[in-house]
Amino acid sequence: MTLATWITFFLACWAISLSPGPGAIAAMSAGLNHGFQRGYFMVFGLVLGICTQVVIVVAGLGAVIAASNTAFTVLKFLGAAYLVWMGISQWRASDKPLVASDTDAPALSRKQLIMRGWAINATNPKGTVFMLAVVPNFIDLAHPLAPQYAIIAASLSFTDLVVMAGYVALASRVLRALREPHHVKIMNRCFGGLFVVAGTLLATFRRSA
Repeated sequence: MTLATWITFFLACWAISLSPGPGAIAAMSAGLNHGFQRGYFMVFGLVLGICTQVVIVVAGLGAVIAASNTAFTVLKFLGAAYLVWMGISQWRASDKPLVASDTDAPALSRKQLIMRGWAINATNPKGTVFMLAVVPNFIDLAHPLAPQYAIIAASLSFTDLVVMAGYVALASRVLRALREPHHVKIMNRCFGGLFVVAGTLLATFRRSA
């Protein structure tokens, strides 16, 4: 992969990370409910999900998912169901006034936040389709593939770590201003609704012929 090719891909990574999606919703939800320091662990999970997608494509499983309608449909509905479940959980969350202090007992542990983030990106077949459709355009078959895939994974991970940090920080700033129970309830239901919408959109997603 030449420097010019990498720069082009790196710019694409920023556009991908900045585009609204389940990952951005999850990051903001984590920031809202847990503050920046704890909520940022969700981002680590999201990045691990991206790396999982890269491994799936490299291992050839992505080609199977892309070629098999059954495999694609199963993964799609698993991902959609998970997002809807998260939406319902967020909708029903406590309306206790939120604080950014790390001394308060969190609703989710750091490990749970990481696992949730991982599940969101790892079970999203749109990510697999993207990898299969876009990534090959930046791969030079005349050179070793492993280092190139490593660069791709690192580039995607870096941009997501930065962009999602912004989403978490934005929500955690809002968090400090939300002290009244009805404010918390409104925000929980907004994010819960967004998760359900994202899950519904994923369930209706169809690959291009």
